[in-house]
Amino acid sequence: MDRRAMMGGTAGLLAGLAVTAQAGDLATDVCDGGCCQDCRSACLACVAACLEEEGRQECIRRCLDCADICGVCASIVARGGPLVSAVRALCAEACDRCAAECAKHTDDKTCQACAEKCRACAKNCRAAALAK
Repeated sequence: MDRRAMMGGTAGLLAGLAVTAQAGDLATDVCDGGCCQDCRSACLACVAACLEEEGRQECIRRCLDCADICGVCASIVARGGPLVSAVRALCAEACDRCAAECAKHTDDKTCQACAEKCRACAKNCRAAALAK
């Protein structure tokens, strides 16, 4: 398979997150992967903002970990992989840790927005992981 076809397939997979959710399934109603994509975007924005600040290494580390795990979670949720519950639980934990670190930076709107998205994602992923 050539690279363009692979990339197109991946983009289609991520774009179709909501389409793959099964109707009536509580877990997909709570976490269809969309919250993970929103959280990932907020974390990457936070990293960009924190690179401009002194002493934000831990925030950057937590945001990068969270963004990576959220991306993986969204992909596995989209394809309904057998580890979806485990990945959702891990995603919730990463989001909790990131939110706790970002919440410390009360003077930074980007960190506060990231903490809010992380808390929402953690709540949704945790509920979905427990529903299965």
